[in-house]
Amino acid sequence: MIPVRPSTSTQAPGPAPSRGTWALRDRTAIVWLLAAVVIALVHPFVPESRWLMVHLVLLGALTHSIMVWTHHFAQALLKTPPGLDDRRRQSQRLVLLLVGVATVLVGVPTGWWPVTVTGAVLVTAAVTIHGIQLWRRLRAALPGRFRVTIRYYLCSAACLPVGILFGVLLARGPSAEWHGRFLLAHTMLNVLGWIGLTVTGTLVTLWPTMLRTRMDDRAEHQATRALPVLVTALVVLTGGALLDVRVASAAGLVLYAVGLVVWGRALVRPARTRPPREFATASVGAALVWWVVGIGWLAGATLTSADWTELTTGFGPITAVLVVGFAAQLLPGALSYLIPSVLGGGPSVVRAGQRWFDRWGTARLVVINLGLPLCLLPVPSAVRVTVSALVLVALAAFIPLMLAGAAASVRAKRAVAQEGPAPARGPRGPVERPSVWSAGQLVAALSAVAVMVALGVGFDPAAAGLGSTSGGGPAGGAAAGVEPTGQTTTVRVSAQDMRFVPDRVEVPAGDRLVVELVNDDPSNVHDLTLGGQTTPRLSHGDTATLDLGVVGTSLEGWCTIIGHRQMGMVFSVDVVGDAAGSGGDGAHAGHGATGDDAQADPPATGEADGDVQAGPTAYGIVPDPDATVASAVDPVLPPLGEERVHRLTLTAQEVELEVAPGVWQRRWTFNGQVPGPTLHGRVGDTFEITLVNDGTMGHSIDFHAGALAPDEPMRTIAPGESLEYTFTAGRAGIWMYHCSTMPMSSHIAAGMFGAVVIEPDDLAPVDRSYLLVQSETYLDTLATTPEEATDVDPDKVAAEVADAVSFNGIAFQYDQEPLTATVGERVRIWVLDAGPNRSASFHVVGGQFDTVYLEGAYRLREGRAVDGSTEDGGSQVLGLFPAQGGFVELTFPEAGHYPFVSHLMVDAERGAHGIVQVTD
Repeated sequence: MIPVRPSTSTQAPGPAPSRGTWALRDRTAIVWLLAAVVIALVHPFVPESRWLMVHLVLLGALTHSIMVWTHHFAQALLKTPPGLDDRRRQSQRLVLLLVGVATVLVGVPTGWWPVTVTGAVLVTAAVTIHGIQLWRRLRAALPGRFRVTIRYYLCSAACLPVGILFGVLLARGPSAEWHGRFLLAHTMLNVLGWIGLTVTGTLVTLWPTMLRTRMDDRAEHQATRALPVLVTALVVLTGGALLDVRVASAAGLVLYAVGLVVWGRALVRPARTRPPREFATASVGAALVWWVVGIGWLAGATLTSADWTELTTGFGPITAVLVVGFAAQLLPGALSYLIPSVLGGGPSVVRAGQRWFDRWGTARLVVINLGLPLCLLPVPSAVRVTVSALVLVALAAFIPLMLAGAAASVRAKRAVAQEGPAPARGPRGPVERPSVWSAGQLVAALSAVAVMVALGVGFDPAAAGLGSTSGGGPAGGAAAGVEPTGQTTTVRVSAQDMRFVPDRVEVPAGDRLVVELVNDDPSNVHDLTLGGQTTPRLSHGDTATLDLGVVGTSLEGWCTIIGHRQMGMVFSVDVVGDAAGSGGDGAHAGHGATGDDAQADPPATGEADGDVQAGPTAYGIVPDPDATVASAVDPVLPPLGEERVHRLTLTAQEVELEVAPGVWQRRWTFNGQVPGPTLHGRVGDTFEITLVNDGTMGHSIDFHAGALAPDEPMRTIAPGESLEYTFTAGRAGIWMYHCSTMPMSSHIAAGMFGAVVIEPDDLAPVDRSYLLVQSETYLDTLATTPEEATDVDPDKVAAEVADAVSFNGIAFQYDQEPLTATVGERVRIWVLDAGPNRSASFHVVGGQFDTVYLEGAYRLREGRAVDGSTEDGGSQVLGLFPAQGGFVELTFPEAGHYPFVSHLMVDAERGAHGIVQVTD
């Protein structure tokens, strides 16, 4: 409504005096909307982009607008002294809200939970203070009509802090079951409580005012009756979610709808008396329709879902209805009326601004309200992209129009001040405002939507079931020889716990198949390749659609993230009435694809991986004698410092590194190196480790040097997230650390390992100290440049067919860059076997060990056996299983080149070989 004190008449209130400009109040919502548009444009490249878009609109723009306008309406209705809540206090809580929202928008996508909590506390504080001020106004006001509106605002302000609490719990990463329950409570308290109660409380008087007609005589009575129904519905809905009673939550949604019916009856008579003629009322009316659709859809999904996880899986389209259909049309609609009216200046000034807000109104409304259901239907993904882009343009057009409208009002206001007001009445009564409805714009909008649909179909005709491609991909091949049925089978698939749920679906031959994939795994990214198409890699909560077109043969797909397929992430499509038969070209041929995409599984033994002289073979990489290592890893053990608290950030990164002279692989690393940084300390030292996942998949870390429950510090974190891992070194030894995300073998083989050296208290000084970490390399392809590098081959890892075995990550590197010593020096060599599969038998050719330390205990110490049986003993090898470690000490009797190897000779020949160059 216009901010004035309503009279006892049933006529809608008239215009209020204008208010001045105030950047913090008037422009913040625009900034949030612009940010949402930017994220929408670049969303494929932004982590958690969908979450960001939703919260930029709802938590950013809409929450700010609610804080501003409910204060404004409360003052207009209650006529309390302005000093009761002056501009300085308003600015303080608006700043608090702005900082809080910005902090939340940083904390959630990055996984920094303390930042998220901080932002949530700031937002809660801002809204709580706002509610207190509204309550103070209500108590200070004289009796009058429509005080119930302020009660709506107070109830809405009570909902948001509780909804925020559930949002914070969601950011913490609960189990899939609790995630669904928290998500429903969080969404409904915020959308139906904070936003919904504000909308219902305001529109009782604002709706007839926008329509410029009398309000229903029963409006206040209907609003008063509806409020307890709506609040009770929210309590029942939330309680059902927390108590694991989905029927109660569904009942709460139904009860909320009943409350809307009671309330909405007051809106019908004004709309029938004077149907919407301006963009503002048409947009708000469309928003209310989508609001009811979203509530009904959610109630049905809550009742029919098998569990909370399934309900969460289907939340994406409902979110689109509530955000795009409801919120993104409600805010522009309301502001299109409020901004020109509140700027004031008389009817001619208001009309000058209003004309801008109404521009292309029919086209915008048709594109949004026709494009949204098209995007929700199982259309080809290319069509969804083109149509959604058009809808985004229609929504974003409001921003420049709003700025132009405000500027036009200001110019008109200045003209009135100079020339005097124009007559407000024509010869036959009030000046009739032009209608926003335009047949020409309707035709243009329908044509634009049709063009976008045609473009989408043109990009992917096979997905639309229009013909087939001859040898042009699995979709065309699958449809060959099959008469299209004209029917569409849509399957919703959830990625969770290294499985697709469901992992198999039956489709009638000739049906068009659409697979909607959602990642419900809070820790890992996943994708799906099927029928020659592959989704993007999806973070937790993200969705993607594969439109396979008409299918005629059975298909099999899988997650392409390294190792996930081997862990069981496969998805089968069984075509009923398969044209090719069960023995057809693509009918579940192992893990292969169909048609032209079919590939044989990698050989279990690796013999067929290429020419024996040109690349990785079962016999290892044959080194190029002319190739040199670009940068050898320094084998010197970092010296032990004085610090007793060691702080280190380990960043999971996927980078291209050399694994043998002239041979490259995309390695998964800690801090871009293999092995990861070495930690060196004493017994009793504390290590404070921050793990940051800057990769493209889930990663984790496991320190063998610490003894603590692995549940939290060793959990897998998604890309962009981080965690803190603190442990105290209680025992001496050389300890392995590594990524423990499944499949662990692939993550370790890809390079995610390192060493923690905890020195025994009585460790004697030596002249030189080296560290060698043995590991294996499993090549997918032979890459001779970084640009050609590919990831680890998980099939070879599972088959234990290593292409190279190396010390410190690069095979043969210490043949070219030898370790050094001089005659008579005492040399200590720490050795760790990182595996993941091969044992180590460390040996120095021409040398003998007089000291052997294995797994935290001396076996031999300067020739003396620990059991006292001998004082002149020696050792030839240090034998280690994967993850074991120790050190050996020796002196070199004369100058020369002393090879060191793993005495599993096949591994020495694969690269576990180096040289100690000894000089006089």
